[in-house]
Amino acid sequence: MDGDTVKLPKEVEVKLVRSPAVAGTFYPASKQELERKVASFLDDTVPQGTVPKALIVPHAGYIYSGSTAALAYARLRPGRATVRRVVVLGPTHRVALRGLALDSAMAMATPLGSVEIDHDAVESIAHLPQVVTNAAAHAQEHAIEVQLPFLQSVLDDFKVVPVAVGNATAQEVAQAIEALWGGPETLIVVSSDLSHYQSNRAAQSSDQSTVQDILDLKMLTNHSQACGATPINGLLLAAARNQLRPHLLGQCNSGDTAGDRARVVGYAAIAFTEAHHAAH
Repeated sequence: MDGDTVKLPKEVEVKLVRSPAVAGTFYPASKQELERKVASFLDDTVPQGTVPKALIVPHAGYIYSGSTAALAYARLRPGRATVRRVVVLGPTHRVALRGLALDSAMAMATPLGSVEIDHDAVESIAHLPQVVTNAAAHAQEHAIEVQLPFLQSVLDDFKVVPVAVGNATAQEVAQAIEALWGGPETLIVVSSDLSHYQSNRAAQSSDQSTVQDILDLKMLTNHSQACGATPINGLLLAAARNQLRPHLLGQCNSGDTAGDRARVVGYAAIAFTEAHHAAH
């Protein structure tokens, strides 16, 4: 529309924006409190190295995993004026799904404001046989939503491509990722926690093994390693084909932050950079 704004009836406008589903539970519902919370996490990090092409970040409540997620998002600060498109892939927790699902909304809202969905990018993968449009898969899903406030805090101006990943092969996920690959203006984010509800000691052992597999670009074998094993495996395929190398930025579990050590959930922040940058 050449930048023109079309005024729509209020009831139609509301339907074009995907409203926050977990504000007030996974993260603060107040704009001011959310800004303070995210800033406090980011202020505890020291960004260094090159801006990554891809990230793996956790998606639990901020009280549990926010400090780990911030280790990844702080790395984007030097690229805040460069990154203009963020592809966020997260597993579905509430809706059974075959393939990968796009949202029909025009934007996604958080207490910090709305982020426009990049519909040019959406259309570029909509023709793939494994890709469907399924608003229900996104409506109550937290895995993608919890990433947005961090992105809104470290990037100046960007659009998002939310991709809910259900039952799919690593190759199907990688095909979609590579179709959206772009250049330095495009960031790939995979949203995933690690093991769930083991003892602290057992989780430390199993999560360390899972992280090492990721660092070795080795496919994960099941979802007990990571709830986002499917999008992680797709990213690992794409990373290998595009000469990216992963680096562990930080790792912990809910017992280290705010949870019971008898039943913990594991988290890791991993950045992927071009191989020639990895040597420095």
